[in-house]
Amino acid sequence: MKLTYNNAYVGDVLLVSLRSPKTPSYTHHDGVTVIKENDEIIGLNIFNASGKFELEEDVVNITPTKAHLEKINEILTGAGEEKIEADLSPKFVVGYVSEKSQHPDADKLNVCQVDVGDDNLKIVCGAPNVDAGQKVVVAKVGAWMPDGMYIKPSKLRGVESNGMICSKKELNLEDDGIDGIYVLSDDYEVGQSFAVN
Repeated sequence: MKLTYNNAYVGDVLLVSLRSPKTPSYTHHDGVTVIKENDEIIGLNIFNASGKFELEEDVVNITPTKAHLEKINEILTGAGEEKIEADLSPKFVVGYVSEKSQHPDADKLNVCQVDVGDDNLKIVCGAPNVDAGQKVVVAKVGAWMPDGMYIKPSKLRGVESNGMICSKKELNLEDDGIDGIYVLSDDYEVGQSFAVN
């Protein structure tokens, strides 16, 4: 779940995104617009949000909590809509590239096995500097990138990929001119969450 609040440019509206829409429909209720796809709620626009949530003016991307989810479900049921469920676990985490092998059908792609603490993910990566033994930032399935891209399971040239190994640019961090992924120092612990704005 992604929560976005930008009062200066959007107004007093909390934008709730659960997944990326393909053919959305919109239902307008008093104080909330519900966005659905095939009758499944995939997002909401909650108006007059500052009266319903504790929001900081200078934090655009809000880390969702159980309290946020409970309030959102209270708003939904008050509008006669179904409650939503949301995975609130961190979606940007430190990973360890345990294996790297050449993609069987693409010279510039590698297939990586990445330990993210509670799971081992197979991720296809095209960065020239990726290698086994690195600590990296992983956007897990369900992550929303700063540019709005939603991370979902995919196939790259026939190989399944479950997540993305990120560059500084993709994380909206200061670009250091390195062509490729952001390689972390050994100070980071595998599985720890990584803050992304």
